[in-house]
Amino acid sequence: MSRIFIAEDDSAILAGLTDLLSGAGYETAVLNGFENAPAQILAARPDLVLMDITLPVMNGEMILREIRKSSDVPVIMVTSRSSETDEVLSLSYGADDYVSKPYDPTILLLRISAVLKRYSRVEEKSTYRGLNLNTARGSLSDGSTELVLTKNEMLIFRVLLDKQGQIVTRDELMTALWDNEEYINDNALTVNISRLRQKLDGFGCKGAIETRKKQGYILL
Repeated sequence: MSRIFIAEDDSAILAGLTDLLSGAGYETAVLNGFENAPAQILAARPDLVLMDITLPVMNGEMILREIRKSSDVPVIMVTSRSSETDEVLSLSYGADDYVSKPYDPTILLLRISAVLKRYSRVEEKSTYRGLNLNTARGSLSDGSTELVLTKNEMLIFRVLLDKQGQIVTRDELMTALWDNEEYINDNALTVNISRLRQKLDGFGCKGAIETRKKQGYILL
């Protein structure tokens, strides 16, 4: 059963969404107050988040930006706002879909199902040095402790793992990160690789990433 986290401050809408999702076979979780909303959402480990933009303390777009620093959990923005600016901002911050209120319950359920199916197809679980890799959740685990990677760190690690033992060029990594050469930033790649290397070193995978000057990187 998929767990859906609802971040909504209108009690009537919240009750309606909870009933709708429960009736469709989903488990639901909600915010317990609006302080530390990103931490509450991540702690619940949902399979998908439904989030309003207009929320107390932190708006939905701010919460989304915080979540995306450490998690790739799918997020659908459900909001009464309908401007193109809000939709563009939400998608640029990492939202997977955007639904305007008032919404058609059937359409909303179809959107949820489509996003969950898309993520289930790309949720690849494999291993590295005895650690379990969960691409969709962006984590490595030894069974008791979890190392959470950012979205970019996981993309880099996934590319290196797919070609483990082979040299992966910086161009290949930057293409995977931004999927558009126009937005390549060499310094950002260096920072992400450095952080990934430090995290792996601290999680018992010392020397995991080897740099080959003028060639690229190898995951050992």
